[in-house]
Amino acid sequence: MPRSALTGSRIRERRVYLGLKQAALAERCGISPSYLNLIEHNRRRIGGKLLNRIAAALGVEPAALSEGADLVLLDALRSAADRAVPRAGPDAGEAARAEEFAGRFPGWARLIASQGRRIATLERTVELLNDRLTHDPFLSASLHDVLSTVTAIHSASGILADGGEIDSDWQARFHRNIFEDSARLAEASRGLVNYLDAGANTDRGIVAPPEELEAYLEARGHHVAAVEEGEPDIDALVEDPSLTSAGSRALAADHLRRARADARAMPLEAFGAALAELGPDPAALARHFSVDLGAVFRRIAALPQGVAPGPVGLVICDASGTLTFRRPVDGFPLPRFGAACPLLPLYLALTRPMAPVRAVVEQPGRDAKRFLTYAVCQTAGALGFDDPPIFEASMLILPAETVPIPEEAAIPVGTSCRICPRPGCAARREPTILSADG
Repeated sequence: MPRSALTGSRIRERRVYLGLKQAALAERCGISPSYLNLIEHNRRRIGGKLLNRIAAALGVEPAALSEGADLVLLDALRSAADRAVPRAGPDAGEAARAEEFAGRFPGWARLIASQGRRIATLERTVELLNDRLTHDPFLSASLHDVLSTVTAIHSASGILADGGEIDSDWQARFHRNIFEDSARLAEASRGLVNYLDAGANTDRGIVAPPEELEAYLEARGHHVAAVEEGEPDIDALVEDPSLTSAGSRALAADHLRRARADARAMPLEAFGAALAELGPDPAALARHFSVDLGAVFRRIAALPQGVAPGPVGLVICDASGTLTFRRPVDGFPLPRFGAACPLLPLYLALTRPMAPVRAVVEQPGRDAKRFLTYAVCQTAGALGFDDPPIFEASMLILPAETVPIPEEAAIPVGTSCRICPRPGCAARREPTILSADG
């Protein structure tokens, strides 16, 4: 239904809210109650002076009656409707009636939109917690330490409570062991609680050098301006409070050296001009600068705002399939630990070294999004005749906000088998905890 066709519904909603009778409003506006009734039932279109008189009588701006709900609210309503009742087409199903609903019941519309956003947030939290509980090495080690200490205390206290004759020296040893184990249990418990609290407050706990590097880059928008010109002091750049270990500083230094090499091969101003001319086409940019595709992927993912073509994601893995670098993009979650979905073009590229892969992929769920991906597998570093080849695969992820997504069959991918709702997936490693309909 056109937006203007709902003006009558908004007039009625506002009148009822103010407690006005239909006859009273009609009298204020200089029209008959029967004509106002036709207007309120969307059987008569109005505009101009009459719309202004009705708006003045109701104490609102004319645009609030003629235009209705704002686009943000309508988008949120349509998103919530898509989750509950998938559309058969672009204007089919419940989502097509979002404007009508918002016009008749604005309060309920705002509540539903708010709950829709809350549900989406909770779904993302479930993904993070599942990934964390399943693969987090620190959490697993901490729980094992707690259980081992509890078992030791239970064994020692059981011997003392047995009631048998125990030499005084052995009793002292058992008491000392229980005291020491209790202190260790208290320390391990405090550490575990602090770790979980940190994860709850920041959506994720940083437990490994790669994650500290990710946080370091995220805080800078994935662009470190110092590498763009001159000879930056890499050691000084990695002396940052967010890089708490020697391992994370070493990873950051390697990353910045690689970024410096990419910046030399593709200077920022020249790359921005080529990007404006060629678009985010990695193959065309690689030919333009005579560099490999992986370098172009990294350069696009490290551009500052104003030069970047839009939101981008980048993921890199080694030959084992383990993710070594992640720059997630909205709607395309990546696991924190272990390998990602085996159907990703990233892994297809890993099986075909030096053969570029271009594919459209689609994430699962009620808000399924499509992305254009480019992937390639290349050798990392210089390769000698007697050296084993070290392969590295990279995948650039471009959402619809950055490039038009081609209308072609998409590869159905996911994040983790445990939280992927796709039924009958041949690549599934374990059963899902979600229902089949997402």
